[in-house]
Amino acid sequence: MIRRRVVVRGLVQGVGFRFSCADAAQRAGVRGWAANRPDGTVEAVFEGAPDAVAAMVRWCGRGPRYAEVTGVDVHEEEPEGLAGFDTF
Repeated sequence: MIRRRVVVRGLVQGVGFRFSCADAAQRAGVRGWAANRPDGTVEAVFEGAPDAVAAMVRWCGRGPRYAEVTGVDVHEEEPEGLAGFDTF
């Protein structure tokens, strides 16, 4: 199991990013969370199998239909054993 924290920049709030991210993560079997940040970015944490987490990081580079992602910062972290996927 691995864990990655991402910060997604661009037009990522008000376009269903967090909820689409949660759907994609649940389908991939990835646990974690996604939250809007005050600066207009979306922050997310993914825990799970390396391939599934890597797929979610790639998904963040595209986002949902109306998102316009301009960048994704990725940080490696130690897994915490999260359960489920939450949005804030």
